[in-house]
Amino acid sequence: MSAPFIRPYRPADRDDVFEICLRTAAGGGDATGVYSDDALMPEVFALPYLEYAPDLAFVVDDPSTGSGPRGSGRRVLGYVIGVADTRAFAEWWNREWGPGFRERHPHPGPPTGRNPGFTEAQLLDAGVHPERMLIAEVDEYPAHLHIDLLPELQGQGFGRRLIDTLRAALAERGVTAVHLGMDAANTGARAFYDRLGFHELPSSRPDAPLLGIATR
Repeated sequence: MSAPFIRPYRPADRDDVFEICLRTAAGGGDATGVYSDDALMPEVFALPYLEYAPDLAFVVDDPSTGSGPRGSGRRVLGYVIGVADTRAFAEWWNREWGPGFRERHPHPGPPTGRNPGFTEAQLLDAGVHPERMLIAEVDEYPAHLHIDLLPELQGQGFGRRLIDTLRAALAERGVTAVHLGMDAANTGARAFYDRLGFHELPSSRPDAPLLGIATR
């Protein structure tokens, strides 16, 4: 049986990326049913990256039958996505992604009774205000990334390998540093980033950690 391996993203992986984002969006846990529309988290934190920079998306492919999300037979169990120029991405988002997002999600839906890290109103605001990504250090750390792995893939070294793959791709483009934001409640992710050598940026806050690292 073939082992999981990292490869470039393909358009056929889009639904898997959607699913993985959703299933890891609640402090690292499953956010299914947390919001009135399960598409909200993926439409803010995953799908626009696939549209804008598919060449900076990498996935972990598991060829084993039935090994995908929820036993669906899908093959992708994790991903890293990013952009090389956050300023340019924010401009594209305002022009290309934000208007459609606003039409799809004009106002918060009915409460689900779940306790999210982000309120639905905050997610809707994030979907139409990409300037939130223009952190104080954006000129020093122009790239940013998101990484998500399903639980069955964690602890096997794929997170580090995905980050290294993206860092190498950014370095090839002449990008010297990359940053990320994270959920302060996800202590496991913070320990992972610390092990990889990420450090807190000066504008980081306890409730909204910002971490950066050089690409080489």
